[in-house]
Amino acid sequence: MSEYQYYEFQAIDRPLTERETATLRGCSSRATITPTRFVNNYSYGSFKGNASEWMAKYFDVFLYLANWGTREFMLRLPARVLSLETAQRYCVSDAASVRAKGDHVILEFRSDDEEGGEWIGEENGTLASVLPLRADLAGGDLRVLYLAWLLSAQLGELDDSDEEPSCPPGLGKLSAPLEAFVDFMRIDRDLIEVAAAASPELVATDDAALQRWVAALPESEKTALLVRLIGGGEAHLRAELLRRFRESRAPEAPPAKARTVGELLKAAGGARRSGAARRRSTRRAGRRGVSVKQRTRASATLWHWPSVRPRHGASSMRSSRRSSPRSTTRRSPSLATCGMSVFVAAGR
Repeated sequence: MSEYQYYEFQAIDRPLTERETATLRGCSSRATITPTRFVNNYSYGSFKGNASEWMAKYFDVFLYLANWGTREFMLRLPARVLSLETAQRYCVSDAASVRAKGDHVILEFRSDDEEGGEWIGEENGTLASVLPLRADLAGGDLRVLYLAWLLSAQLGELDDSDEEPSCPPGLGKLSAPLEAFVDFMRIDRDLIEVAAAASPELVATDDAALQRWVAALPESEKTALLVRLIGGGEAHLRAELLRRFRESRAPEAPPAKARTVGELLKAAGGARRSGAARRRSTRRAGRRGVSVKQRTRASATLWHWPSVRPRHGASSMRSSRRSSPRSTTRRSPSLATCGMSVFVAAGR
């Protein structure tokens, strides 16, 4: 099998300048390059740029696929909507890392599968399916960070005694972009299920509560926010306000006792064994159900042939049989095995 690599970058907060696109063109003559996007695949050659440097200079999202099993996903966000300190609580390994660059925080997620050999199509829609995670994260939804921490635990990059970071709400009911992230990074579903047991439910956004929250803001702050909105250049203003609103509605219940990596992995192993046992039981029940249905249908499919019913005792039956020398009776062996006595009339 030949090697295949897929690279896709997207710029969201600002488009690239002509000079920047010309610089990127110098790295590839056949890539698709626009002011907001760079896409290319390689079957024989290799990428001449540096993904980490490009994320620091030009782009906000990056996705990489290789048919030998490597997958990478990067996000760049302004530090004012996601602090480095918050990200560092979850991104603590090679599988999930974070760094600061200027006014931005850059997240890097990586998953390797040594078996590889996967098929990658020319038109890849994976990035589009996980792209909304950037806006969700800017708005205060930290589930993608916690899932990345679970990936680190799953890959053995954390000590068993390490305690989990704060488990965000809604882990038991993932959005479509989060589901796509789980599939892309190959995160263990049993591990997610076990971790979600300590995750409270998401609090739905309530218009009345939002109106009360806005009304309670100081007038000077409202004026400053309107100026920022009208002035433009504030791509994450909505996300910033939404994060503040969500934080104001966070439940004040005492935090649950943090679980260790070892406890989560052990519980996930038990859940995996229980799930396998349930699937085996379901398959056995299914096979039994099919067998019963087959026997029922076979029992209902009887071959009825006209019989001579004696009116005057057994002698009349014997007389009738002797008067028809071309008829005989024998048991059908194929149907007799089903427990049915079916007599088939056959000519000699």
